[in-house]
Amino acid sequence: MAACRMNEETDKHLPVMLAEVIEHFAIKPDGIYVDATFGRGGHASEILKQLGPNGRLIALDKDPTAVAFAKQRFAGDSRFMIQHGSFTDLQKVLEKQGLMGKLDGILFDLGVSSPQLDEADRGFSFMRDGKLDMRMNSEAGMDAATYIATVSEEALVKILFEYGEEKFARRIARSIVEKRQISPITTTKQLSEIVSAAIPKWQKGKHPATRSFLAIRIEINHELDDLKEALAQSLEALAVGGQLVVISFHSLEDRIVKRFIQQHERGGDFPPGLPVTQDMWRPRLKRQGRAIKPSDSETASNPRSRSAILRIAEKLL
Repeated sequence: MAACRMNEETDKHLPVMLAEVIEHFAIKPDGIYVDATFGRGGHASEILKQLGPNGRLIALDKDPTAVAFAKQRFAGDSRFMIQHGSFTDLQKVLEKQGLMGKLDGILFDLGVSSPQLDEADRGFSFMRDGKLDMRMNSEAGMDAATYIATVSEEALVKILFEYGEEKFARRIARSIVEKRQISPITTTKQLSEIVSAAIPKWQKGKHPATRSFLAIRIEINHELDDLKEALAQSLEALAVGGQLVVISFHSLEDRIVKRFIQQHERGGDFPPGLPVTQDMWRPRLKRQGRAIKPSDSETASNPRSRSAILRIAEKLL
């Protein structure tokens, strides 16, 4: 899922904040690392360059196209393996390898990859007309067209408001329900036009369908719930001193990551008013500096990195 920018001539991409990720990973030549969101392997490729012959990199990705690309790109490299699946499969994959509690670093590069955005029939982009799909795993689950056809108006209002932070959620949901009664909504262009027409005032510099497409994508891919589960698994997967590195692309993701790190810096969630003694205070994570945003030069060369936020934490216990 990793966000990147494709170059049509070279078929290469620019992974977001690559230098910062590598710097904070402080890769050990014989270390064991996980790229939980392989995408097109920009981060993975650089990690492998830093690893010695005894190092290991395990990657995961929901997208079967990304998995096929990884197997071709890194064929013959015994240090690398990729698993088709969600990053919620992290614990299961590591247990099979006997690697729980032994990782030196885990990277989550959240969101949709550029190849997914650029391929019209994946249905992620309101800028390209294609099938209304939006599934990160194109081989499983409900697609966006089916979701739009079956969701209740009230449930859609809730999703648009909570996940898209869309203030016109009720107007948009009502319009979608009215339009689907006339004709099925099966393409990104149809949905984009319905959403755009339902919004009375457009935000300058932002497509009016941005928030709605984001909300629907998050819902059908269970992105936020999966992130919470994967972060919990990552804490147990890391060795003491291991690095948790997360790149988020919108406020809901970043809030989950920030609160997770804060919770484990405190040593747990204690009920309000409970007297907490020193022996109860068992922090398991330590923040590594402040949240990092891409440089001006990076956003200029890779506009899709604009909203990225990088957070790093070290496992203490």
